[in-house]
Amino acid sequence: MSYNIHPIFVHFPIALLCVYSIVAIIPFKKWFPQISWKQIERVLLVIGVLGAFVALATGETAEHLTQPDRQLVEMHSLFAGISTWVYGILLIAEIFVIITPFLESNQFLQRAPSVFKKVIARLGAFFTQRVVLGVLAFIGFIAISITGLLGGVLVYGLTADPFAGIVLKMLGLN
Repeated sequence: MSYNIHPIFVHFPIALLCVYSIVAIIPFKKWFPQISWKQIERVLLVIGVLGAFVALATGETAEHLTQPDRQLVEMHSLFAGISTWVYGILLIAEIFVIITPFLESNQFLQRAPSVFKKVIARLGAFFTQRVVLGVLAFIGFIAISITGLLGGVLVYGLTADPFAGIVLKMLGLN
């Protein structure tokens, strides 16, 4: 017998990634400068993205174990994928920011073609802009919120959320 374990794995990534978005968007560093907010963001992002991939995998299994509304499941899956990709890009950006100084000081990059060096420099400059990271975090927050709302509707019906009817209409599902 197969069990639907998706509900076990889905809640922590949602919580971690939502908190990441809030910390990334709101300038807490201004009010609490003694706290290492960048490290907090990175921990939330790494654990959240890893958990999101587990949630995606268990969601695929759950889809085959239940007989839900096909359109609703497809939309839920789409927004789950968007959420995971957006936060995955943010994680790659963080990794890139961490390794760029190492690459620049390393012999490898010294011998690399100038085009490669320019690409590394531009990507580094792009990924360190707070506005870019904030916009991506906001998009991720909206996508993961819609994913959660649709998941709630799948499990509990339209009474799961007071905004469910409005969001479903906006998505063309009602």
